[in-house]
Amino acid sequence: MKAMVLAAGLGTRLRPLTNDRPKALVEVGGRTLLEITLSRLRDFGVREVIINVHYFAEMIEAYLKAKNNFGLRVEISREEVLLDTGGGLKKAGHFFHDNWGREDLGGEEPFILHNVDVISNIDFAQMLKFHAEKHALATLAVQDRPTSRYLLFDDSLQLCGRQAGRDGKPELVRPAQAQQSLAFSGIHVISPRFRKMMTEQGAFSLIDSYLRVASQGEKILAFRADKYYWRDLGRPEQVAQATKDIARGLLH
Repeated sequence: MKAMVLAAGLGTRLRPLTNDRPKALVEVGGRTLLEITLSRLRDFGVREVIINVHYFAEMIEAYLKAKNNFGLRVEISREEVLLDTGGGLKKAGHFFHDNWGREDLGGEEPFILHNVDVISNIDFAQMLKFHAEKHALATLAVQDRPTSRYLLFDDSLQLCGRQAGRDGKPELVRPAQAQQSLAFSGIHVISPRFRKMMTEQGAFSLIDSYLRVASQGEKILAFRADKYYWRDLGRPEQVAQATKDIARGLLH
């Protein structure tokens, strides 16, 4: 199985921790965010990973070489200009060649897309099972928690829009009698046929692509991950809290 780790961001919210290193190499509980993410993927059964890089790219490459890629086959996707989540995935499309277009090889196996600056014990196996059973184009791990940007899902957990904060005006892309406002957790399971649907160019958000294809009737589904530990590590205080959580045994 294959995966992609999104690690190209500047990590500006994490300063001063990212003054001299990329966010992927910020440490939590004595381990880098990149090690935590790659270890989780490897332990689940992923064997091949592509990582997009930009800020302090050489430092990430040297780190991976020193760590023997943590036992994985790792490819680097360098972005001279930041491409955001959608553009980054599109640029890395060659890595998923067997998944994305080799029908003679049964190229329908989904892959995992994972932000480097989140940690969790969200069950990848349950996400993949849900994704397969529902015949989804993409499955997004979501939780009912406060956030500045909500995704909106209908009663069947299909993406139908987004909303800025609790008080923002809902932006619906398809009709839904009732909407659930849920927070995205930075972990996706994506089917290979999605590649041909990514018509956007340059730097663009994957969420924009999801909303567009959802408006066309495609299944972009929510995987409810409320029962799992999850933390965004975008700010120094969140890194400090995660370190305490790990010490307390909240993340296994």
